[in-house]
Amino acid sequence: MTYDFDTVIDRVPSSSLKWSYRKRFCGEEDVLPLWVADMDFAVAPVITAALQTRAEHPIYGYPVRQDGFYTALMDWTKRRYQWEIKREWICYAPGIVPAINMAVLAYTQPGDKVVIQSPVYYPFGSAVLNNGRQLVDNPLRLDGERYSMDLEDLERKIDSRTKLLILCSPHNPVGRVWKKDELEALVALCARKGVTIVSDEIHADIIMPGHHHTSLASISADAARITVTCLATSKTFNLAGLCTANVIISDKRLRELFLMMGGNLGLGTSNVFGIVAQEAAYSKGEPWLEELVMYIEGNYRRLKAAISDGATGITVLPLEGTYLAWLDCRGLGMGADELKNLFLKDARVWLDDGPMFGAQGQGFMRLNIACPRSILDEAITRILGALEKRATVKKT
Repeated sequence: MTYDFDTVIDRVPSSSLKWSYRKRFCGEEDVLPLWVADMDFAVAPVITAALQTRAEHPIYGYPVRQDGFYTALMDWTKRRYQWEIKREWICYAPGIVPAINMAVLAYTQPGDKVVIQSPVYYPFGSAVLNNGRQLVDNPLRLDGERYSMDLEDLERKIDSRTKLLILCSPHNPVGRVWKKDELEALVALCARKGVTIVSDEIHADIIMPGHHHTSLASISADAARITVTCLATSKTFNLAGLCTANVIISDKRLRELFLMMGGNLGLGTSNVFGIVAQEAAYSKGEPWLEELVMYIEGNYRRLKAAISDGATGITVLPLEGTYLAWLDCRGLGMGADELKNLFLKDARVWLDDGPMFGAQGQGFMRLNIACPRSILDEAITRILGALEKRATVKKT
């Protein structure tokens, strides 16, 4: 491979949420942190070079998003998703979570209902409840090892107060990459019921071989009319700390409402380095991304082969997209606290607990596999050792 994903980089001195404050946030110092969704890989060299060049200019005042910023994104969506977007559709947000909160405020009123599809990225629910809206859960169905949308349940739950649905595509944490026909069915229902869709597509570029991401807004005129699409380089290129995201809205009314809310909240100013990094990533970073996806797939296969062998009580569910493995631990027969302690206290591996993604996450854990293979191997060794110790104790 051209790029190095094997080198372990010490992130403790970098004030990393993931590595520097383990004792503060989980109560344990020597755990392997494989929870929060950022990667333990150095960013693409072309991005580092672009940032270094900009940093050499000693003034970091208010920036303007120039032509290259927009052109690189438009070329990316056309090349990667076969979706042609226009410059005027592109709105700025300082991150996807702020964008979702802005959308809730822009498209709903206090007391209105907003739908999420659990188990799902937990800030979705917070964006609804913290802004005084009613949360409606349309849980995904799990048939065997595959999740699907339950549109019959969704239709029953939509009423006159239901204004918005937040879609996770690809889905975090269950790893589904929604097929075009699944998205078409969702659009048909929401368009008929007058429900706007905020489509969080932050993981759109981390797609495993054999799967293809379809941007929701690209599938039809109806989809474009009701969809607000959230994209960012933060997951694809490991740039979360640069706080730069794109909200693509082709419908003029929806776009004006979103821009008005951004202005009301004072969120119009971009991150000077985020602008530079996004342009470099989308214009020059694709070769790095292609190797990254290959490496992540290799990590997934390694984890699945080691853990899902029928004897551990844990099943690693199929990963179609994202770098987040969803572990079905129900076979262990543990309660939530016991399961958390198994990983954190016994295995010394810090994962995200399934229930934080909603009630449907009970008995599951989420493991971030975007790390050097030696770190993943150490995590696997620790998990298997904890399971073996537990089995020995049970026998005695």
